[in-house]
Amino acid sequence: MRKYLLIGVSAFVLGAGSMAYVSQQAFASAQPRAKTYRMLELFGDVLDTVERQYVSEVDDKKLIEAAIDGMLTSLDPHSGYLNPESFDEMRDQTRGEYGGLGIEVTSEDGVVKVISPMDGTPAFTAGVKAGDFITAVNGESVLGLTVTEAVKQMRGKPGEPVTLTIAREKTEPFDVKIVREVIKPKSALARMEGDYGYLRVSAFNERTTEEATAALTALRAKNPDMKGLILDLRNNPGGLLDQAVSISDMFLEGGEVVSQRGRDPRDIERYNARPGDLAAGLKMVVLVNSGSASAAEIVAGALQDRKRAELVGLTSFGKGSVQTVIPLRGGMDGALKLTTARYYTPSGRSIQKTGIAPDLEVAETREQAQAIANRSFQFSEASFRNALNAEEGKTRIGAHEPAEAPPADYDVKTGDFQLARAKDVLKYGSVAATPKLAKPVAKMAEVVAKAQAKVDATVKPKAPVTK
Repeated sequence: MRKYLLIGVSAFVLGAGSMAYVSQQAFASAQPRAKTYRMLELFGDVLDTVERQYVSEVDDKKLIEAAIDGMLTSLDPHSGYLNPESFDEMRDQTRGEYGGLGIEVTSEDGVVKVISPMDGTPAFTAGVKAGDFITAVNGESVLGLTVTEAVKQMRGKPGEPVTLTIAREKTEPFDVKIVREVIKPKSALARMEGDYGYLRVSAFNERTTEEATAALTALRAKNPDMKGLILDLRNNPGGLLDQAVSISDMFLEGGEVVSQRGRDPRDIERYNARPGDLAAGLKMVVLVNSGSASAAEIVAGALQDRKRAELVGLTSFGKGSVQTVIPLRGGMDGALKLTTARYYTPSGRSIQKTGIAPDLEVAETREQAQAIANRSFQFSEASFRNALNAEEGKTRIGAHEPAEAPPADYDVKTGDFQLARAKDVLKYGSVAATPKLAKPVAKMAEVVAKAQAKVDATVKPKAPVTK
């Protein structure tokens, strides 16, 4: 059975032409196939040489699995091979219950990078942040390991401690001790924020829509005079495509939610909402940031394009591709996680590498706003060297005027400035009607000067040349 992750699914079959056409193509494809067979023979020769001459005995199974995974990860950051154990773990995760620390990770240049910690999990409580690099687990380096191998080291029996070595921008590497738990993340929670409802969706697993529907229904029953709704998708790394569609469906009265296209652009699969708005037309704001990825971007893009909600926060991650999980021999040999399509918002936008820009750009802190001005805040799909290209020549927004940021006297430790601005948008009725705050002054010249000074201090002047 194939599992559709967004991660998502697309499959298509090309029709056959006439027999004459097939025979012509057979001759035309003979040379490329001969090259393929030659390369497969080369692979066998290399494997044989390694078996006989490597300095110590090798595990053929591990070598071949690594070769398969290397082939797939060379395509893009989200394709890969799942061995049977990893495939079982992935299924546990999409079911919404598994053992571990509660972090979504990926690999960047051989280093494990945190996409986001999950709400309420040990990693979240320990202060692990999106964009952190994990360089070692229990003192053993994970540099160069695949994500699957690194995750194996982080998972273990509930109750056992594990120490992660974290590298974070502008800080020295440090250790974080975390106790493993059986992860049962509640992916949807609701509460009141003054006069407004607040629905937090932290992931898209098999229980997300059920949990979100129950939480919002109960909140509205207790607060019939609710004046608006905030949907928080910040640091939501994505998950199941059908859950993204059904969460969007909760707030739409029909129409398209998302479409996806594979290799053949004529092969389009569309997903539509059904009549019925669980929020009964209440004004909505969606909170997003650079940790809002994949399925979270589908929801944000659908509600933005359909004019159902306005977006507040920072430009999203930019993962606009769909992965199909293809079991091999029913899962006995694991599965392929293969990128098979791009997805498009209702207006036809592909946000691959570019992300979804908010209607009101708001930084969490003044430091983050300054980072936007000097472009040091770059954790996104576009940071992967082998990410799928954006379509139509689009590029992710670079350094630009800083976003709105908390006033100097705002306590960011106890307050949530992005949430506060979302409430302002609901109060005034729209982003356009909301009074804009003074943006911090960008210090580009100061940043550049300091960087150049460091370079000058480390580069020794060349000795004069005498002729």
